[in-house]
Amino acid sequence: MHLESFLTRGLGDTSYLLASGDESLIVDPQRDVGPVLAATRARGVRVTRVVETHVHNDYVSGALELRAATGAVIAGPARAGYAFPFEPLAEGDELSLGTLRIVAAETPGHTPEHLSYLVYEGDAEEPAAVFTGGSLIVGSAGRTDLLGPEATLELTRAQYRSLNRLSALSDQTLVFPTHGAGSFCSSSPPGEQRTSTIGRERASNPALADGEMDEGAFVERRLTGLLAYPSYYSHISPINRAGPRVFGDVPVPRGLPPSQVAERIEDGAWVVDGRERRAFAAGHIPGSIAIELDDSFASYVGWIVPFGAPIVLVLPEDRPKEEAAVEASTQLFRIGYEAVDGFLQGGVAAWVEAGLPMRSYQVASIDELATAVNDRRANVIDVRQQTEWNAGHLEGSTHLFVGDVNARLTDIPRDQEAWTICATGHRAAMAASLLDRDGIPVRVVTPGGVPDVLARIS
Repeated sequence: MHLESFLTRGLGDTSYLLASGDESLIVDPQRDVGPVLAATRARGVRVTRVVETHVHNDYVSGALELRAATGAVIAGPARAGYAFPFEPLAEGDELSLGTLRIVAAETPGHTPEHLSYLVYEGDAEEPAAVFTGGSLIVGSAGRTDLLGPEATLELTRAQYRSLNRLSALSDQTLVFPTHGAGSFCSSSPPGEQRTSTIGRERASNPALADGEMDEGAFVERRLTGLLAYPSYYSHISPINRAGPRVFGDVPVPRGLPPSQVAERIEDGAWVVDGRERRAFAAGHIPGSIAIELDDSFASYVGWIVPFGAPIVLVLPEDRPKEEAAVEASTQLFRIGYEAVDGFLQGGVAAWVEAGLPMRSYQVASIDELATAVNDRRANVIDVRQQTEWNAGHLEGSTHLFVGDVNARLTDIPRDQEAWTICATGHRAAMAASLLDRDGIPVRVVTPGGVPDVLARIS
């Protein structure tokens, strides 16, 4: 048995290549399948199947991309409701891969149709490994509230039974989850390790400890303290059920001169600026949104920019433009943002040289905010998650999570400057750009955040 993993750090997800002999199957592939195809070529194996554990909410599946590239059969939960041809699997159904047997086990909870896959070597009676998808996660479990409040209670009860079932496997069984650290699909903070064993999880995973409670207590614990999750999630499972459009490769945007970018803006395009937050504050295209091009770039675009809206990018100035364009477009491609019209050729300098308008706002330090708070002259907007706010916040500040800013702009006073703050300045910069876009006077607090200010004024 040979296993390779492919981590998509920004989404907190792992895809897997499992091979035996000259055959391989791919579990829960991301949409950008190039790295997986390169790995199969390097190992000299053919892809016979693409296997899905569940209908994904956080990314567009690469199953159809792989089928188009390799001719592989797509297999997945019989209850998934896929609109394209696939091999439906239910409890006890088996797949063969070289000398391996892969047996489907129904583990609903994260989603109703969820399957885990037990991997047996030869005639072994105990599985060597289990692909747990969004059921058992290292240090946690998949959240059960993504399909809406009407389904949450039933799914959480199902997750209780599924986790107990997986916990009963032998200690040495390897655990290969899809979701992990960095994923909003986890019901509580997961461990940093991506793989584990049943024995290790039974000894240390709070979700399995909760499973030793009665079902009611488990439900209460698993539904307490959940993080907000990106708004784009609501669009992804319908796309995956219908079957996403096959591109063959990640579409990379082309450079556009300032005049064409201005035309795109006039036609309704959103400008997403991936530069460093202080550079954005010093000068940016009016109406643009500050989302630094890091691992979390796509998640926050998916939270802030309406799904399907046309996008024009302003790329970081400290990286080759082609490299940055590939990185940004790949991240957006994974979450279904296909209308990336292009990027500003020549960057903000070209925009200024063309005589087009710019905007700016102030940056405040932690010390400046601490002084303003003590003097009671700062309108502070805290854009962290609710759980962060509950753990400690500045007296007199207003809580408004960054993902909700756009929908609640009318709640923010326009006759007083707002100071946006988070934990580091990252999300505060996004919120500041949204306020600036709407004409609200703002300054962003960065670097640092609420914990730093609290330490200074305590």
